[in-house]
Amino acid sequence: MLTIGQKFPQFSKTAVVSIEKGKEFETLTSDYLVNDDNVWTVMFWWPKDFTFVCPTEIAEFNKNFGEFRDRETRLIGASTDSEFVHAAWRRDHDDLRGLKFPMLADTSKSLAEDLGILEPTEKIAYRATFIVDPTGIIRWVCVNDLSVGRNVAEVLRVLDGLQTDELCPCNWEKGQETLTV
Repeated sequence: MLTIGQKFPQFSKTAVVSIEKGKEFETLTSDYLVNDDNVWTVMFWWPKDFTFVCPTEIAEFNKNFGEFRDRETRLIGASTDSEFVHAAWRRDHDDLRGLKFPMLADTSKSLAEDLGILEPTEKIAYRATFIVDPTGIIRWVCVNDLSVGRNVAEVLRVLDGLQTDELCPCNWEKGQETLTV
């Protein structure tokens, strides 16, 4: 599995960005992650569309979209399902119709494989979350078992800590003092 300090892999994938007819799809590339505007990226993966735990996580990320935006951070959701399955799920599920971030389709499973998050038996992505800095370097990775949803508040807390570029003690939260040496 790729880890902290490594470059996020190159990719070019189709993503669902809307449910409006004719405007559903865009191509996202790894170039999207690298920028001079100090914009970070959180890419989070789920195993399968049309499941039970996954929409709870996606909806929670969407509910916190403004929190990520306020931190100059892009959100990208991803799975190994196709863009057509993503679009159908978004149209079908009440909590997913109004998503404010793209749903990346890694149908070839090449990006999940490059990241090292492909579950070996079913060949689906683990519940992995990557925080990527504006230079395209992975700064945080968290992977959950397929049955356990992640904690979006913890993703935000870690992002806050990384963006301070200072030493943050255990249970540190934004607004608290950092450590001085």
